[in-house]
Amino acid sequence: MVFDLLQSETLYRGRVFNLKQDLVRLPNGRSYRLDIIEHNPAVAIVPVDEQGQIWFVRQYRHAAGKLLLEIPAGIVETGETPEACARREIREEIGMSAREIKQIGEFFLAPGYSTEYMYIYLATGLQPDPLPVDEDEFLSLEKIPLSQAEEFIRSGDIQDAKTLVALFLARSLFSGG
Repeated sequence: MVFDLLQSETLYRGRVFNLKQDLVRLPNGRSYRLDIIEHNPAVAIVPVDEQGQIWFVRQYRHAAGKLLLEIPAGIVETGETPEACARREIREEIGMSAREIKQIGEFFLAPGYSTEYMYIYLATGLQPDPLPVDEDEFLSLEKIPLSQAEEFIRSGDIQDAKTLVALFLARSLFSGG
């Protein structure tokens, strides 16, 4: 199947993303306008301490209109590798660095309308090594065993997509899969 880009126009440039509108020719020959959010890649980290606890952050998400329980995450800065971003983000968000950090997955977050690509990491060997928190983030830390996190998934207490996917990927590692 061939989708030809006929025209692309940036409608908005923002701090976190840009909005563009593309005119494409569909395989059936018709033209169609698509709205696309351009977003830098991002990372999400499953930090696990020596006691087998996963470190979560609870933070207010204005678009959702509520506090959400999530794993640490952030946007890859221009010129930064995803792994370097993951190492920076856990220091900023949970005040810990990781002796070992391993990529366990990657995926498009919402490919129907966004270019955002997410890299998932497992971080172990945690040790205190804080960086200043971003000025717009107000986080509270929660350490939760994997079994309790699974219950939070079943009960709907974890509603963040990147956290759900990351826990699914990490669970297979913990269970020997």
